[in-house]
Amino acid sequence: MYRHVVDFIVVGAGSAGAALAHRLTESGKYRVLLLEAGQETHWLSQVPVSFAHFINRPGVNWLFASEAEKATGGRNIPIPRGKMLGGSSAINGMVWVRGQRQDFDTWAQLGNRGWSYDDVLPIFKRLESYHGGDREFRGRSGPVRISDLSESGQLYDSFFEAAASIGINRNDDYNGPEQEGIAMTQASISGGKRMSTAATYLEMARKRPNLDIETGALAERLLFEGKRCTGVRYRVGTEVREATAMREVIVSTGAICSPQLLELSGIGSPERLKAVGIEVRHALPGVGENLRDHWAPRMKWRVGRHGATYNEKARGVSALGQGIRYILTGKGFLALPASPMRAFFKTREGLASPDAMFMVQPFLVTPDIKLDKQAGITIITHQQRPESKGSIHVTTSDASKAPAVKFNFLSDQIDRDCVVAAMRTVRRVLEAPALEWLEPKEFGPGKQAQSDDELLDYVTRFAETAYHPVGTCKMGTDSDPMAVVDDRLRVRGIEGLRVADASIMPTLTSGNTNAPSIMIGEKCSTMVLEAAAASPVAAVAA
Repeated sequence: MYRHVVDFIVVGAGSAGAALAHRLTESGKYRVLLLEAGQETHWLSQVPVSFAHFINRPGVNWLFASEAEKATGGRNIPIPRGKMLGGSSAINGMVWVRGQRQDFDTWAQLGNRGWSYDDVLPIFKRLESYHGGDREFRGRSGPVRISDLSESGQLYDSFFEAAASIGINRNDDYNGPEQEGIAMTQASISGGKRMSTAATYLEMARKRPNLDIETGALAERLLFEGKRCTGVRYRVGTEVREATAMREVIVSTGAICSPQLLELSGIGSPERLKAVGIEVRHALPGVGENLRDHWAPRMKWRVGRHGATYNEKARGVSALGQGIRYILTGKGFLALPASPMRAFFKTREGLASPDAMFMVQPFLVTPDIKLDKQAGITIITHQQRPESKGSIHVTTSDASKAPAVKFNFLSDQIDRDCVVAAMRTVRRVLEAPALEWLEPKEFGPGKQAQSDDELLDYVTRFAETAYHPVGTCKMGTDSDPMAVVDDRLRVRGIEGLRVADASIMPTLTSGNTNAPSIMIGEKCSTMVLEAAAASPVAAVAA
């Protein structure tokens, strides 16, 4: 059997894993093996609008889906996850949102030392290169280049005015000291190209002789000596391989696949593992629990004003013009993130920070993610910090089979109240005088839906996630029986094993999760290197 001996094994080359691989190899002292189940890359990935192409594309996307539930109207909800170098950062909507101070302070208040906003702010600054905002809050020379969207015009001006008329004022840097307000989107796009972690962190790291990258490598289970993780068994095509880590294994396969790999390796709830024929290595009942995501209804308006939306400006012959514009300038429809404008707001009095948000898409799409023939506006809205929790668990010992995902959306009353209030706020914006010129006519859910129950029925039947699953290997203290990792991301009760990705989040951050996931990878690399510096184990020769 093929065997590989290194200092560190990083499983998963996504948002966190790529950052880890870069930082762990930076000094040249340690040898690192990076395993990625997907392919190298896809030629279209650098074009921002590729997110619409990749959202249901086999080969670059795991194409997970949830179990049918009452909360989803009996639907299986798509869960797109990136399956190539860069992971989900290579297929996502490129929206750059760190989250609020409150998000990270809550993690620290739960007992996770070193995870407060003041603790993680320097890491966020280290990883980004952004030339706006205040230097106290924003990084200038990090690997990930962030840009302000250059879109402008009457449509956006009118949305700013309409939002201000109901108390949502403009905020030029929602990743700065305060998140609240409406703004043009900040995006992980530079020069019209996607800034995935493959195009940033790995582009630098892969030239180093002490980094080995294997793609098409599906991790089947972790290897152990007693209660110490010593390596990974994985499959490349039909060949089974094993790799040994002299120091540590770091699992960074995301909120779906990280709990799956732990359970396949015998770490989890003993009853669940035994039920699918997996030998129990270590009992940790929290593995796969605490799943959270943003449950987001898509509200829709047709518009009577000709030429105002991309349904007319980017279809047919106009699409050719957009292509030429992108080639010549790196701008236009092909250079857009998932939504060019967003707002963070409070749904009720007395809140310290926004509890909801909405995203403006100046177009309508068909069910197969193509521009609709009808001109319109889509507004995606969701609660920021949901309390409803679901689960992810294996149903077989076969690593190639997807786990069962149950979201359990809107099971908490505060979630139901917040999403209804958010939808009513969106309606107030679209009904403001500043947007009358658009002649908007709501058809999703439609004016007939007025009561809370009618709005919730629309959410149940038509909402989708915002593609932000987190929490399934949550970080916590010894006093929390459902915690999977400690505040240094070490798997509780197992030596030589950490988890570093969105799965460790105890609660969901307020916004998109790519930026926080990269931060987690960066922070984990510091912890791993600190432990290595204090360890007498000899480094493997590069």
